[in-house]
Amino acid sequence: MKRQSGPFMTIIFACAAALATMIAPLSAAQAQGQPIRLVALGDSLSAGYGLPQEAAFPVVLERALKAKGHKVEITNAGVSGDTSSGGLDRLDWSVPDGTDGVILELGANDMLRGLDPALTRRNIETIVERLKSRNIPVMLAGMYASRNLGTDYVQKFDSLYPDIAKKHDLVLYPFFLDGVAGERSLNLPDGMHPTAKGIEIIVARILPTVERFLARIAQR
Repeated sequence: MKRQSGPFMTIIFACAAALATMIAPLSAAQAQGQPIRLVALGDSLSAGYGLPQEAAFPVVLERALKAKGHKVEITNAGVSGDTSSGGLDRLDWSVPDGTDGVILELGANDMLRGLDPALTRRNIETIVERLKSRNIPVMLAGMYASRNLGTDYVQKFDSLYPDIAKKHDLVLYPFFLDGVAGERSLNLPDGMHPTAKGIEIIVARILPTVERFLARIAQR
């Protein structure tokens, strides 16, 4: 077959280039057609203890992500008073099929009750493993132990989050209450639960990590 050249091939290349520019945006639009569905699985810090519903962490986070152009829906699966054992017990009905990712925020109540960090580690890792078996990615929101619990307890508790994140290749936000813990004006009178302003600060600080998590989900 005689090889084509000259004006004919120029027209072919031009048509191909035009077709490519038409197809690429269409593919991107299709990829963005459905929102990324996240579940915030946690305790009172996620549930929004003492706050109106619209000031709870998942709601404020969803609003902040949408303001940055992300198409997301975040379900609030926070239960006040929940321990890591409680989160594990209700995992299947708290995280329904079709969930694209989970922000896991548990362990604070384990620490406040002085529970063995080995138990907390085992529960959180089991949650991660069960979600991975369902092909649901996890972002781990860590917690630090109160320093009055002693050096040994603090070391064992604080290390469980980075250890699990490293073992299972998770996106990790080391300390959920970063910038808020210990700040009287940013917490309710109990000194443990963030005010609406405190939640806003948490969201502002955690936002880049959540965006990294969304990027990982999008690459799947």
